[in-house]
Amino acid sequence: MLATKSPTEEILDLKEERRAILLAHHYQEPEIQELADWVGDSLELARKAREFEGDVIAFCGVWFMAETAKVLNPSRIVVVPDRAASCSLVDSCPVEPVRNYRRLHSDHVIVSYINTSVEVKAESDILCTSRNAVQIVNSIPADKTILFLPDQNLGRYVQQQTGRRNMKIWQGTCVVHATFPVRRLAAARADHPGALVVAHPECPPPVLEMADFVGSTSAIIDWCVRSAAREFIVMTESGVHYSLHKLAPEKKFHFVANENCNCSECPYMRMNTLEKLRDALLNLEPRVDLSEDVMRRARVPLERMLAVK
Repeated sequence: MLATKSPTEEILDLKEERRAILLAHHYQEPEIQELADWVGDSLELARKAREFEGDVIAFCGVWFMAETAKVLNPSRIVVVPDRAASCSLVDSCPVEPVRNYRRLHSDHVIVSYINTSVEVKAESDILCTSRNAVQIVNSIPADKTILFLPDQNLGRYVQQQTGRRNMKIWQGTCVVHATFPVRRLAAARADHPGALVVAHPECPPPVLEMADFVGSTSAIIDWCVRSAAREFIVMTESGVHYSLHKLAPEKKFHFVANENCNCSECPYMRMNTLEKLRDALLNLEPRVDLSEDVMRRARVPLERMLAVK
């Protein structure tokens, strides 16, 4: 009797057959991160998406990330494990109000967080990630009014860091980060008095005020690994524990539950599984298909972001 291959073995075979690269966000399940050619945050994955030789990108994250990969690789096939893996920030920022704002305020600069739909990106002047948002805003002339969208907590943090007064902020939030309660962070600090607090800038301001370091997902990982401290309270999605433990196995990392699910997991990110990834590579579906026009227009602000050093 022939042995049945595991989903992991099937994925590796299909990856070779399809000449595919597997990209995974830090918030994916550990078994997916183990298989990925590259694990990173939104900025790192955006850069990696255009640096490989092959035919297929299997993007293990959420839909807007796969859209970004397609914009940068219009001639390649981009697939995702689960089409329903969306993002609360994308849902909070439909394109029509952004178009209306553009028509009414043509002289304003629209800075869109990468956590937006490709249609919103196409209406934007420049994009940013949580890693480079302060740098992007600082690159815009001081006399220009900015509309920053869609994350209000990231927007407030950027405004505080840059001192920009002429900055309007969209009122979207991340379903994970925005629901971290400061009282639970305070309790975690009481339980672990020697631990340093690291937080993603999508967290509420009271949480950020308690943090020893604020940064993007990858920046948090880098900071914790380099730090002389041995214990950390991590205020972001718990998928980062895979990379933290891999890079600093001797250190301790504690995660705080949010109000929505009494956990620190993104429900959208966790929709992806090995079985769904295997099927995506086998069937080349769900596939990201975008119009030439929207890709052309979205590529302009995306390339502007990538050009900022």
